[in-house]
Amino acid sequence: MFLIVSIDGFVYALFCIFKIKNLTWRCFIISNKEMLINEEIRENEIRVIDSDGGQLGVLSFKTAYQIALEKNLDLVKIAPQATPPVCRIMDYGKFKFEQSKRDKEAKKNQKTIDIKEVRMSLNIDVNDLKTKVNSAVKFLQAGDKVKVSVRFRGREMAHTKLGDVVLDNFKELCSEHGVVEKTSKLEGRSLSMFIAPKQAK
Repeated sequence: MFLIVSIDGFVYALFCIFKIKNLTWRCFIISNKEMLINEEIRENEIRVIDSDGGQLGVLSFKTAYQIALEKNLDLVKIAPQATPPVCRIMDYGKFKFEQSKRDKEAKKNQKTIDIKEVRMSLNIDVNDLKTKVNSAVKFLQAGDKVKVSVRFRGREMAHTKLGDVVLDNFKELCSEHGVVEKTSKLEGRSLSMFIAPKQAK
């Protein structure tokens, strides 16, 4: 039996062996790498799946390959980690084409989240703060996370608590579009926090 699953945006094919009587089953991930086909297969004995999905059982490579040739199809090793390895009789060119389509569809549906950074000075004025907030809001509306940093210069390192005031003010101005994912933390001469996009209700 074959299953198609998506894990973290990647598409995998699974070959599953079910034993109904004793209620045990095993699944093997079918490799997305180039598979060994036809004469490239070196094992003397392999478990064979027919082109219609039927089980042909454990056969010699020579017998299985002859069956594939008679059907004008390929013998493809789909689960090399199984014992014995599992091979299927199939149209390998068609299989690769369909696999490529699935991979492209998975990538198209996968959302990449970037982390944008907004930097400010401790003594940022009101207008500059609004400009920085507007930039952060655009990033959040696009679905990206924002790292907001206050950079301390010289003696300003003695007043890092004032940086928390600036960040708190920034957070309030962005509250309609984002929520704090990581609270402020001092990193070298910068105090930083992370804001994530607000989930739509």
